[in-house]
Amino acid sequence: MIVPEFSRIPGHLGVIPDGNRRWAQARGMDKSAGYSSGVEAGFDMFCLCRRLGIEELTFYGFTQDNTKRPRKQRIAFQQACVEAVLRLTDEDARLRVIGDHQSDMFPARLLPFVKRQTFGEGQMKVNFLVNYDWSWDVGHLFDAQRPSGSQRKAVAGKIGSGDVSRIDLIIRWGGRRRLSGFLPVQSVYADMYIEGALWPDFAPEQLFSALRWYQDQDVTLGG
Repeated sequence: MIVPEFSRIPGHLGVIPDGNRRWAQARGMDKSAGYSSGVEAGFDMFCLCRRLGIEELTFYGFTQDNTKRPRKQRIAFQQACVEAVLRLTDEDARLRVIGDHQSDMFPARLLPFVKRQTFGEGQMKVNFLVNYDWSWDVGHLFDAQRPSGSQRKAVAGKIGSGDVSRIDLIIRWGGRRRLSGFLPVQSVYADMYIEGALWPDFAPEQLFSALRWYQDQDVTLGG
């Protein structure tokens, strides 16, 4: 595959892989069947981002609100997240799984990854949000001491996702135009690109289109 060159790429890319259930329904399958179909798409995305030189990548696995879905769906997306994370351990990645790991909804097989681990040469920093909730993340502030010095930096370092950097670009598949609680602190100045295709139908050109759009954006960070 020929990978295009871009005048500017995001240092940190956030991915919201939506549309798994709709993809399964459109094919006459149970909604739960869509999640496993998205694992290969995520791996392809990771490999492409590594080739492009993107330094940090965050995947949205599932939220605490998602666990309210029927049990069959919940088990399916939990298993898909476990499969995806374990597959990344065979790659060059500095990997961390972020979410409420004290909950029964957090897959036990992912507990070893709640602290960042380096695999291979650790070429790319990868964050995987599992049983994540924005209030769980920001709620860590209530257990922290009052920020001093550079207040913004102090606050960002004390939330649950404190070692995750500011996001430059978020791509959401599935056509929906919302963040759904995705890393609200790190997303504060992120550009957002909406891809209409459903996540299991991921194709490289979808990523390339988002990056072409991003390189033409005026990034001022409020300045």
